[in-house]
Amino acid sequence: MDRLEIKGNWNELKGKAKQQYADLTDDDLMYEEGKEDELVGRLQQKLGKTRDEVVDWIKSLG
Repeated sequence: MDRLEIKGNWNELKGKAKQQYADLTDDDLMYEEGKEDELVGRLQQKLGKTRDEVVDWIKSLG
């Protein structure tokens, strides 16, 4: 299983994510350091993708 590590540019990535999926909200994309799994879980539910698909998608934004 791939590990997601979010760096300091999350606000920029969040903007790109909203461009691709307009129905994502700030609550869906809320990130707190050390809680990457919660973020991925919310996105999995909202987007209907697997964990690995969500992690790969977030990495592709950067």
